[in-house]
Amino acid sequence: MSKHFRLGVLINPYAGIGGALALKGSDGKEIREQALSAGAEKLAGAKMARALKLVEPLAEHVQVVTAAGEMGEDICQQAGLHTTVVFTPENPQTEAEDTEAAVNAMLASGIDLLLFAGGDGTARNVCGIAQQRVPVLGVPAGCKIHSGVYAVTPVAAGEVVAMMVRGELVSETDAEVRDIDEDAFRNGKVLAKHFGEMRVPDALTYVQAVKMGGKESDELVLEDIAAEVSEMMDDEPETYFVMGSGSTVAYIMERLGLNNTLLGVDIVKGGALVASDVTASQLLSLTEGKPVKLVITVIGGQGHIFGRGNQQLSPAFLRKISKENMLICATKTKLQSLEGRPLRLDTGDGELDSSLAGYFSVITGYRDKVLYPAE
Repeated sequence: MSKHFRLGVLINPYAGIGGALALKGSDGKEIREQALSAGAEKLAGAKMARALKLVEPLAEHVQVVTAAGEMGEDICQQAGLHTTVVFTPENPQTEAEDTEAAVNAMLASGIDLLLFAGGDGTARNVCGIAQQRVPVLGVPAGCKIHSGVYAVTPVAAGEVVAMMVRGELVSETDAEVRDIDEDAFRNGKVLAKHFGEMRVPDALTYVQAVKMGGKESDELVLEDIAAEVSEMMDDEPETYFVMGSGSTVAYIMERLGLNNTLLGVDIVKGGALVASDVTASQLLSLTEGKPVKLVITVIGGQGHIFGRGNQQLSPAFLRKISKENMLICATKTKLQSLEGRPLRLDTGDGELDSSLAGYFSVITGYRDKVLYPAE
């Protein structure tokens, strides 16, 4: 069970407000004013409440970060969730810029997941700020739901969040954000456009080529993990890939045709070995001012990713690279063997451990990732 799950909650209070009145959407101040004057109800908050009902029993493990009033605070407090407000809109009728500012504030405060209620217009606003920085999940509340970032129902969204809080394995996928031109839609034309992709949690499945007899084949899974990392290296020839210790990383190096230091740290760039078995000080020096990605695996029976067999990865080095550039590689079988226990951070720097705590995207195969907590 995660002890410090930081859940960002964002509601577009006006999402879907034009649907019942056949206004074909809710984008634009004039449309919202027209809907309100005609007696339209705001329903997005109630839909978020249905999602959060599944999180209520786990309230002691959740810290909600949200926006004031109808944008999240009211519903979260009604759900009995410990709530911190990081953004307050200037005007009662919120606009797209309020959604964007709220997302910015939540990201700055540090969240593990952004749960938002809205439609495709809201998804566009969220995508423009969040991009690939943090996993997101939409609670469907709009007139238009063409984007793949939404759960099928508010309850389904709540179930996925509850799984994450409990520390269960939750897959991660890239989902498309699409929106239609509302003016064209009102004239009978459906013109849906692609606006980007965001990281979305999904229920864990084993629908992949590495499934054999209902279980993972470790060798085939490691082959897929190696293929994923190798493709990243091909795509980023100027990046220095720091290869941490452990058998999974050793397998990746073997498939790359490179010598590996099983209990040490090596550096790879452009498919070539730059340095072997480096010390902490050498690692700092060789990567100074360079684009860097760190490839590590889960070490030891307690799930350590730092502090066991890779002390060369000093706090000074880890502070130089962002969390998104820490590539944890592990089979789902290994993660499941932890029985819900989080990955362990033991860098020797308590402040750094706290800043890294939360969910990591773990590479579990080729184009296959899961979200897993660390603390």
